[in-house]
Amino acid sequence: MSTTNPLLDVSGLTKHFPIKGGFPIKRTVGAVQAVDGLDFQVAEGESLGLVGESGCGKSTTGRLITRLMEPTGGTISYRGQNITHASRRQLAPIRSEIQMIFQDPYASLNPRQTVGKIIAGPMEINDINPAGGREARVRELLEIVGLNPEHFNRFPHEFSGGQRQRIGVARALALNPKLIVADEPVSALDVSIQAQVVNLLQEVQKELGIAFVFIAHDLAIVRHFSQRVAVMYLGKIVEIADRDDLYGNPRHPYTRALLSAVPEATVDENATARERIRLTGDVPSPINPPSGCRFRTRCWKATEKCATEAPPLVQISGNKPGHLTACHYPETADVIPAQRLSQDPESAA
Repeated sequence: MSTTNPLLDVSGLTKHFPIKGGFPIKRTVGAVQAVDGLDFQVAEGESLGLVGESGCGKSTTGRLITRLMEPTGGTISYRGQNITHASRRQLAPIRSEIQMIFQDPYASLNPRQTVGKIIAGPMEINDINPAGGREARVRELLEIVGLNPEHFNRFPHEFSGGQRQRIGVARALALNPKLIVADEPVSALDVSIQAQVVNLLQEVQKELGIAFVFIAHDLAIVRHFSQRVAVMYLGKIVEIADRDDLYGNPRHPYTRALLSAVPEATVDENATARERIRLTGDVPSPINPPSGCRFRTRCWKATEKCATEAPPLVQISGNKPGHLTACHYPETADVIPAQRLSQDPESAA
């Protein structure tokens, strides 16, 4: 989707981590290409899902957006302002508008501080004094996220994992943000609690109009929460589209393989079983990614063209507007070659 004035506009975003080696003088001998040229936009109040295998660069992307990491290249624009290499002083006016919910609810909360102190912390740092006082605002936030306001003086170790993540959500909401980056907010939680936290985030988004970048590897959760979905592979976005269009008509072979691995409950005995696509080989190293298309080493459609030309992320014939795919030989909805199946049951996507 392209909006005239997006809340967040990311173009060519790149993050390479240098590898030091040599003796006695340490010098740069290579780089981990964690994120390599991402382009996407997020509109106000919109939820964008970012999915992919572990190590594809999802979390790094989230930290770059929130400027917890310094980008190597590309641009990040927030409300039309370039914040790619903005200093702390330049970021100060907008820092409160971009918040993050971290993956581990146990590591992201200071065990020496009470819940009230943790949630009030952002208000103190930004010198914000809400009407009625900070304590009243913290109690209100605890109620919004489904916790007892009377737990204001309790410590994190007195809460379960799901409750701790709710505290993290309350902390993110303390400054009335316009954009929240949720980095796998439910992956560390028990399955029975995951739905509660996702539903909470959905309610918060609808009631407060907050935009979300929802990072996850669980495609079912992303489908439930996100309006648009971007699929990442080895530091690049290979497909981005409206949720229903991407899940109903995946055009990139990697997206097709990921969706085939999602468990599906079928009550119709006469229904045709969905084909499971098993990918061969391992994910290549981001230190030395394949030339051309990075997915070609595991793709059943790869040709010499895939090795020499990197496919651009563009609108291809047959796609709905805003459905972008980076593939020289995109999938069709009704043709699934049988030869894509691997004989190795352990090499599942």
